[in-house]
Amino acid sequence: MGAQKKGATARVSEDPEELARHPLQAILLADSFTTKFRPITLERPKVLLPLANIPMIDYTLAWLESAGVEEVFVFCCAHSKQVIDYLESSDWSSQPNFLVATIESHNSISAGDALRLIYERHVIHGDFVLISGDTVSNMSLTQALQEHKERRKKDANAIMTMVVKQSKPSPITQQSRLGTDELFMAINPDTKQLLCYEDKAEYSKGFISLDKTLIADNPSTVLHNDKQDCYIDICSEEVLSLFTDNFDYQHLRRHFVKGLLVDDIMGYKIFTHEIHSSYAARIDNFRSYDTISKDIIQRWTYPFVPDVLCGNSAIRVERRGTYRASEITLSRSAQIGPFIVIGQGTEIGNDTKISHSVIGEGCTIGSNVTIEGSYIWNNVTIEDGCELRHAIVCDGVTMKSGAVLEPGVVLSFKVVVGQQFVVPAYSMVSLLQQPTQQDSDEELEYADSSSGNVELPSAKLNGDITSDLSETRHGPTSELGTGGVGYIWSIFEGGHDEEWRHSVAPIPTDKLAKIMLDKDEDEELLTQDGNVLSPSGELKSDSDANDSEDGDNEGSRDDYVSFEKEVEATFLRAVHENVKVDHVILEVNALRLSYNMASVDCAGAIFYSMMKLAVESPHSSSSELHRNAADVITTWQNLLKSFLHDIDEEIEVILKFEEICLESAKEFSPLFAQILHLLYDKDILEEDAILRWADEKEGADESDKVFVQRAEKFLQWLREAEEEED
Repeated sequence: MGAQKKGATARVSEDPEELARHPLQAILLADSFTTKFRPITLERPKVLLPLANIPMIDYTLAWLESAGVEEVFVFCCAHSKQVIDYLESSDWSSQPNFLVATIESHNSISAGDALRLIYERHVIHGDFVLISGDTVSNMSLTQALQEHKERRKKDANAIMTMVVKQSKPSPITQQSRLGTDELFMAINPDTKQLLCYEDKAEYSKGFISLDKTLIADNPSTVLHNDKQDCYIDICSEEVLSLFTDNFDYQHLRRHFVKGLLVDDIMGYKIFTHEIHSSYAARIDNFRSYDTISKDIIQRWTYPFVPDVLCGNSAIRVERRGTYRASEITLSRSAQIGPFIVIGQGTEIGNDTKISHSVIGEGCTIGSNVTIEGSYIWNNVTIEDGCELRHAIVCDGVTMKSGAVLEPGVVLSFKVVVGQQFVVPAYSMVSLLQQPTQQDSDEELEYADSSSGNVELPSAKLNGDITSDLSETRHGPTSELGTGGVGYIWSIFEGGHDEEWRHSVAPIPTDKLAKIMLDKDEDEELLTQDGNVLSPSGELKSDSDANDSEDGDNEGSRDDYVSFEKEVEATFLRAVHENVKVDHVILEVNALRLSYNMASVDCAGAIFYSMMKLAVESPHSSSSELHRNAADVITTWQNLLKSFLHDIDEEIEVILKFEEICLESAKEFSPLFAQILHLLYDKDILEEDAILRWADEKEGADESDKVFVQRAEKFLQWLREAEEEED
């Protein structure tokens, strides 16, 4: 592969048939890292970091190939030699009907610079896919491409289609599950045209500003805060020429997209394509690295999962989401929990416990080690008695016996942690001294040695850098305890919130509680210039805001359905990611405030989610279904109890169970009495609540007494027990 592919001078074609004759091309930006991944990206490009033991860029290229792309131009600047060497030595250099070429630059420090250079190389001939090499997806491009081409036939100014996906942010932290800020998009629901894009809302003001003309020209505009930008764009050639004509376009979203949306002279338009069942997400920070890793392990990204990408002979997937390489050494007394990846040549010692983690290749893990929710890369040595929770450990690290990593720690390449040393929570540790200049993501999208980074020559990066760093070390070598080697970076002013918001560690309960206390519980409808933002996100004038009572009731029902779905999503995430009950309670409470629901609504939604999980878990008989329900109820009983404060609320749960048995999960109907008894045994439902529920059915129709009759023996037993006590 060369640095460029020769071609005819780029021009804009108006003929769709001519465009169709060109192979589908893609531009892959390999240098899309931000300061959020330091110090790791000072030594290695982000696209080569392991994701479930496979380099990130492999997921992106595998998806592009499957989606029908025939030519990919990989733009690389920082650490370009590492990227080029990897691609040339990999299978991507010899795939039939799939060309991967690299374009190298040492002067580009932004997406705008990269696209201007690509325009000058004359390699793009028609519509192309623009993507960064840290994106994981399994979506089909067929429909999005077809929509883009059809719009182009009707309107030559329709130059870009952005892929989006529903993803409601946390009402507590105002950030998505990927750790990104809450994003506001105004979209025309009929044409799907993007009208406003705001990723830096001023939350302190409690509102965002929209141009009046936007509402006037698009009366059915919907303002969304529940959309995730997947950073997959289908572009026409004009996009490249616009970057060339506007040198102030540096950032793809902040400058280019926002610039086009406010430019009423040229008239260029951006549209959206929303995916529903497919997967697409970009790794923007350590939290999204953690989230997407878990999604891969839980196979939401299928077929782009470790056993498929590596081949079944190299790694096999087992029960409970465990992936094991073919050659590992595992002690019989080691306890391997669910959702684990273990790489080739790794050794794990006696009585070691590992859960919800990825272990790379060639690692040596001693005895009595505890690893939870962590990412251990290649050739790492962890001696006896170490503890790691929610940490990232890069290649070549050594942890001496008894060392502890508190949640959120990142150990960069070849760091040594001394014996019995405790690395404080959220610490960034590197062999490199911390740069004195701190770039912000506002200023930096692509980093190189001229932007404040301390960058080593590539020869050192690819080899043993430890001996080459003596000239840069002036501090004590005992900063990481006895025998430790490395520097603990300090947190820059203003970065204290970022450390826990963007970490692989769950957000601490005390942080969530503080945020909730700071929030105003009396949230009002957003009003601005005589407009009202309805709960659905549709902008309406005051004259249309007076709905009928029936309409209000219907809206309330719609709100509860949305609320129930949000609670279910929160509950399932807690199940799959082993989130603590205290955290889930805070999340559900935040949803309660956001939707203006009562505690009993939370209890009903949680119970529904628990029963749905039980019925959707594998079972082949009623007894197995009962066992599933018992397991879920036992595990999450404290969550449900936290929202049940009196007898009336407990009765509502029984009524919810009746509704479930009649509508959404009829399989539970024959098990009603047994599960009711189970809820009583677990002290979730009190005797008085069950008996009052039955008594209130006395004068009801026979059809409403079905479950009272099925529970008659249990009810009789309760009554007799009550009489004996009297």
